[in-house]
Amino acid sequence: MNLPEISIKRPVFAWMLMIGLILFGWISFRMMGVSVLPDVDFPVISISLTYDGAAPEIIETDIVDVVEDAVMTIQGVRGVSSHARHGTAMVSVEFDLGRNIDAALQDVQSKLAQAQRDLPREMDPPIVTKTNPEDQPILWLTVSWDGHSQIELMKHVRDKIKDKFTTVSGVGEVFLGGYVEPNLRVWVSRDKLARYELTMGDILQSLRNEHSELPAGEITTPRLEYNVRTMGEARSIDDFSRIAVNERGGRPNYVPVYLKQVARVEEGLADVRRISRFNSKPAVGLGIRKQRGSNAVEVAKAIKKKIAELQNQLPQGMGLDVNFDTTKFIEDSVSELSFTLFLSALLTGLVCWLFLGSWTSTLNVLLAMPTSIMGAFIILYFAGFTLNTFTLLGLSLAVGIVVDDAIMVLENIIRHKESGKPRFIAALDGSKEIMFAAVAATVAIVAIFLPVAFMSGVIGKFFFQFGVTMTATVLFSLLEALTLTPMRCSQLLESGARRGLGKLTDSVFKKMAGVYQKCLVFTLSNRWKILMASVLVFCVSLFITKTLNKEFVPVQDQGFFLIRLQMPIDSSLAYSDVKFAEVEKFLASRNEVKRYFSAVGGMGGGEVNSGMILV
Repeated sequence: MNLPEISIKRPVFAWMLMIGLILFGWISFRMMGVSVLPDVDFPVISISLTYDGAAPEIIETDIVDVVEDAVMTIQGVRGVSSHARHGTAMVSVEFDLGRNIDAALQDVQSKLAQAQRDLPREMDPPIVTKTNPEDQPILWLTVSWDGHSQIELMKHVRDKIKDKFTTVSGVGEVFLGGYVEPNLRVWVSRDKLARYELTMGDILQSLRNEHSELPAGEITTPRLEYNVRTMGEARSIDDFSRIAVNERGGRPNYVPVYLKQVARVEEGLADVRRISRFNSKPAVGLGIRKQRGSNAVEVAKAIKKKIAELQNQLPQGMGLDVNFDTTKFIEDSVSELSFTLFLSALLTGLVCWLFLGSWTSTLNVLLAMPTSIMGAFIILYFAGFTLNTFTLLGLSLAVGIVVDDAIMVLENIIRHKESGKPRFIAALDGSKEIMFAAVAATVAIVAIFLPVAFMSGVIGKFFFQFGVTMTATVLFSLLEALTLTPMRCSQLLESGARRGLGKLTDSVFKKMAGVYQKCLVFTLSNRWKILMASVLVFCVSLFITKTLNKEFVPVQDQGFFLIRLQMPIDSSLAYSDVKFAEVEKFLASRNEVKRYFSAVGGMGGGEVNSGMILV
């Protein structure tokens, strides 16, 4: 007993199979993540190095060279490149495509831990990250507070706003752009140091010793035990000003000298190496990264809902806005897919009705589409895929393919029914006769798209999801054609003489058949000429292919653009800020510009003579 026979003789089983595929496919579709691109790790590891105040030459010789020597011994390294600048450096390690990038990340971290003893103690710990398009922010928020100090703005963003978004479901990380850490500034007087015969070394050593809280252990008695705490850290500016400078030249200072006697202590910010503004107002940017595999659209909706909740809690004059939203284009893509699927189903049904001339036959073919498409969502969900550009491309292309097998089986069953057989017998004989041909046609299509999943290189990693999507959808269409289509034909199929528009369509097809017959006679009479013309067209097409422009993804107009400004090498932050303000003034005068965010020195505080403006 073959598959069509099982389904025809047990229609309840077939109906339940169809309903189950559609139901669980819909559940899988609702649970799938949505993103622009597939979750693909590039074979590149980035190492971020920070050594505040160091010159690029020092960064290169004392840090970058040590790191490069350490990572060059890792298996599978294809190349190492680095870029050093004032206070920071970036080392990129490229691996072979076959190298497991997670294992490579662990190897890089191990090598850096071994090389730590050769790096300066004062530098920040290296930050090791993988390169993945999914790690790009899906939202950029801006917090502006006109009329207030930068210190208050930075503190409020750090203590009151950032944590509100990190707890939102699906948020992987919230990082700050244009943020400067609040701290205490100690302005030491050279004349007062000379008066008390002190040096800057004495001040720094006293701050290290006196402004620290060391573990003090516990006091134990026969009956009780007490935890002891040394309250060594200053809790206010006044307490900090009363720190005693108790050493002079490494020896005890028996004359009490307090910090406030030789310096002025005030609340301030760390060294300002970046300035950020939103619509010419001082601001801080918040980049929202989603967790891998999560639904970017749903995460963005949750973030916007949280923004609406926080609006009433913000201080007077503070603004919290969405400056850049990538999920808008993702949502538009998904909506476009839904429209494409609906339009494809409508046109497919119309074409089927014109050819088959029966509403029951048309309905039978149309039911093949949701079964195949929804069934494919089950495979995509458990494979860990997301709804992205490549899976949506595969689904859009598969809409016109999934009905082929159903039409093939349906036409053969109609042929048997029109010969006088009952629906049940026609479904059995027709499906059994065409089963091998349907399998062969499906295998031919799979042979076209399945190799795409085995493409090598970074491009292959992206097209892997496309190949799997097409293959799964086509195989589900074969399952549908061999089980559900014969079952529905045995119960619903009606055929007869064509009338009205169907009769007109038949006459048009007969005329087209006559034209085709004449063309066929001409081609068979001129075989060598046709073959030579085909070879010529093929060769010309190969030549034209080399002249076509090539790009990774199609050009999209998403309604924003990025301006990068580079000042002369020796430009100061203040000079760069003035030039940025001139560009902002021009942008503000343009009616088509809705908003803009400026970052002098870059988002993370790079070179002070450069920056960017997101418009």
